[in-house]
Amino acid sequence: MSSSTRNPFSMTCCLRALLEDVGFTGRSLRMVATRPRMLPLYQQTRAFTVTPRRMQNEDDDVDTGPQTITAKYKKLRERDGPEEEFELPPGARVVPASPSYFTGNSAFFDSWFTLKDLLYKYQTLPTVLPSEVPRTAWRTLPDFRSMAGGVVQASKYKKVRAVLQRLNRIQPDLMPEEVKAVLDTYKRPDFAAMQRRRPKVIDRFGRARAAGRRKTSNAEAYLVEGSGGCYVNGKPLFEMFPRLVDRESILWPLKVTNRVDRYNVWASSRGGGISGQAGAITLAVTKALLTHEPLLKPVLRRAGVITRDPRTVERKKHGKLKARDMPAWVAR
Repeated sequence: MSSSTRNPFSMTCCLRALLEDVGFTGRSLRMVATRPRMLPLYQQTRAFTVTPRRMQNEDDDVDTGPQTITAKYKKLRERDGPEEEFELPPGARVVPASPSYFTGNSAFFDSWFTLKDLLYKYQTLPTVLPSEVPRTAWRTLPDFRSMAGGVVQASKYKKVRAVLQRLNRIQPDLMPEEVKAVLDTYKRPDFAAMQRRRPKVIDRFGRARAAGRRKTSNAEAYLVEGSGGCYVNGKPLFEMFPRLVDRESILWPLKVTNRVDRYNVWASSRGGGISGQAGAITLAVTKALLTHEPLLKPVLRRAGVITRDPRTVERKKHGKLKARDMPAWVAR
């Protein structure tokens, strides 16, 4: 096969390129003057060719069409003008801009090392309790990936979140400006709008609306001053929930505050089972009651009805009868 029709990316051509110092720049392939082999290293100079980065068309690929590499290179040179050639001083070498250049995602590792250096530098500053840390919303994983400019694993993102939370625990009065500037870059842009919660109000009919969730159930409740009626999905409470424990759970926020005969409840629930719907309605009634009387919050907190119950059904495992139940062991 002649050199004019040789595939530039074949195995033979690649080996020839290694021997003859063939330079690959962008999407162009060209020959570079070979350096003298017998001279000492400090006397050897290599010529670097700078090609204008305007070779983005499909016809710039040297491995397509019957054109040879030489003809293609001449065509690009006529279009882009003469090349600039410069020589590095003896003993000089090209150094990457970032120490993390060869990691595959230098932007992420540079930010990670910056956070670790900040934590090591200010780790002796006094901190506050986790319950006293101001509420902060960090960037989500997709936003962090777009900021890092590459694919970031969820485990690495979790480590970054842990370092950010540790830096955020520094006492606000003693937190350096350097740490504040770094933390601001990782906060969500819409965090200020998230902090401004819409206040709960009572509509023109005297109703307070609230929503609640429990397991896979969702509920919505309207609370209005009345004589103590309670309806769920258009039915009386005792028809919708035959069990006494579920009815007591729904009315517990009103019972613990002695408000059973002062408010009427209209609720709707969907999804899940009976106990899940009862828990969702309980949380919705509690929030609606706080809209009418915010001063009852300490009493309701002691009763344990303000915080949502995060428990869910544990999933079944492979090789087990249920979530944790193992089959009976048979010796033979």
